[in-house]
Amino acid sequence: MAALAAAARSFDPSLGVPFGRYAVRRIRGALLDELRSADWATRSLRSKVRRRDAVHDELAASLGRRPSVAEVAAALGVAVAEVERLDADLHSSVVLRLDVITDSVGADSVLPSTSATPEATLLARERRAYLRDAIEVLPERLRVVVRGCFFEDRPMRELAAELGVTESRISQMRAEALKMLRDGLNAQLAPELVPVPANAAGAVARRKAAYYAQVATHSTYRDRLTLAPGDEDIDRQTPA
Repeated sequence: MAALAAAARSFDPSLGVPFGRYAVRRIRGALLDELRSADWATRSLRSKVRRRDAVHDELAASLGRRPSVAEVAAALGVAVAEVERLDADLHSSVVLRLDVITDSVGADSVLPSTSATPEATLLARERRAYLRDAIEVLPERLRVVVRGCFFEDRPMRELAAELGVTESRISQMRAEALKMLRDGLNAQLAPELVPVPANAAGAVARRKAAYYAQVATHSTYRDRLTLAPGDEDIDRQTPA
């Protein structure tokens, strides 16, 4: 636009040149000048790169394959290190304009963010609360195993002695509790992941359904979204 305005100011119709042709030359020249001024690579570097590329293309045509750096360097009559340095100098001259990126795709997509969104914070609180409730409504012996293994760092031998069972039984109880916790959480957050019982009217299916209902009603929605004391420990020590 600036070049067009300058062409209009300096145009002399007495010379017999059409304004359109005159303006095109002025605008093209202004564009080239602007591109050169924005290019961090020097003219000599661009000239060397163009010569290197021309030699590379000639060798590729004559050899029928991509030439090696050593072959290009030999054709140019320079050392291999100088050819490699051309690429390094050219790459170091590339400048990424953040304003162009942010205008096209938005700043949020390119700038890292370490803070959680309000939605993510509420979802995390809800998950922690459901986990807390799922642990609280476990059968007592399973609850002792989960708290002992994951929150109190008690050895299985000690838990086995307290519950009057073997260490292998404690391991089985831990696996059973983890499965119940996983299904209990999925029943609230991702019901499609809960296995469908083969016999919905059976005793096992009824016990599981009762457990899921207890998890759902153990606390209110408002309570789940309020970070309660101890929830930080649950978040840090949640079993995978």
